[in-house]
Amino acid sequence: MRRLPPSLRPVMPLLLTTVMALGVSAPPAIAAGATVRLPVLKSQLADGAGCTGASGNVASAVPWEQQSLDLARTWQLGNGAGVTVAVVDTGVSQQAPALKGRVKAADGAGTDCVGHGSFVAGLIAAAPAKGVRFAGVAQGALVLGVRGTDDRGKATTTTVAAGIRAAVDAGVKVIEVSPALAQSSKALTSAVRHAAEHDALIVAAAVPDAPTAAKSSSAPPPQDYWPAAEAGVLSVLDVDVDGKRPDGAYTPRSARLAAPGDGVVGTGPKGKGHFIGSGASLAAGYVAGTAALLRAAHPDLTAAEIVRRLTTTAYPADVPRLDPYAALTSVRDVSTGVARAAAAEPVSLASDEADARATRRAALLAAGGGGIVLLVAWAAVVVPRGRARGWRPTRP
Repeated sequence: MRRLPPSLRPVMPLLLTTVMALGVSAPPAIAAGATVRLPVLKSQLADGAGCTGASGNVASAVPWEQQSLDLARTWQLGNGAGVTVAVVDTGVSQQAPALKGRVKAADGAGTDCVGHGSFVAGLIAAAPAKGVRFAGVAQGALVLGVRGTDDRGKATTTTVAAGIRAAVDAGVKVIEVSPALAQSSKALTSAVRHAAEHDALIVAAAVPDAPTAAKSSSAPPPQDYWPAAEAGVLSVLDVDVDGKRPDGAYTPRSARLAAPGDGVVGTGPKGKGHFIGSGASLAAGYVAGTAALLRAAHPDLTAAEIVRRLTTTAYPADVPRLDPYAALTSVRDVSTGVARAAAAEPVSLASDEADARATRRAALLAAGGGGIVLLVAWAAVVVPRGRARGWRPTRP
């Protein structure tokens, strides 16, 4: 299959949608199962709602986020074996087939009613399966499920602080934190400091996952969220297939990295089917998986050096975009900050709403490599959300 021109790759899902709407026969490569409807996975459950069940649909084509991150080429360099990644979230299901035998649980976090923690864990470490083109970034890594919320997915500074401490005390060196809270606390600051003292890298969502129903044309004013805003934490922002952020999305005052997180494919708490989800917590999963690859390939690097390597090898943009292959193959002396040293510091996004409108842009590296981009359908639409405005790609 010939590669698409870079200028056409970001709009490929829209082109496919148009083809189907007009009733035109798609080329064989597109017609062969490129479109699939996946259920949406929520980050929280309403009171009284039943637990998330299994999805009946499987992602049989390559998700756009795997192509944009060039994971097929990255997997030739390593799989994260020997590293454990903690997921501080709603728990991680030990029944998830894609993570079978590789999930440990802290304090009963081996069940996951919401399913969000299992989704994030799958982005980090899901094993490849026959007939499935989705897999985690660090397929050989282990996962430690840590409860950072209640059983409905609601988090507090107390639950997140306890989750971080549990991960650190278990000896984990990469900790993904999904909740993003509007305020900090002494306990949360102390837990982050505890991680730094034990050379554990915290990768945290820079903003909360916006509820699916809460959409508006204007974003709330930028503000800090914790623990992402704590010193030493690697804060991550989400972008979609076009390098944009959804209308009405939360905006942080600063962020260090951007990664795919809007309309991405992942696993559920049970069954072999897949879901689609959105949020900075999912982008943090991709970064945490890449950090696991680095800790496995370069066990001599400290957490701070891992952060520097991830940020200085990132694709240049308003908020540098994660580049796993470059992070693993870079021969620059990133420990001394020679390569784009400024990228190692948080990137200031905006100080007020007016500035946010002027600066809300991010880059998405055009999808590379062959294969079919997986086209997924939201509840009633096919085109990924957030196309109308904001965070347009910056071309170097």
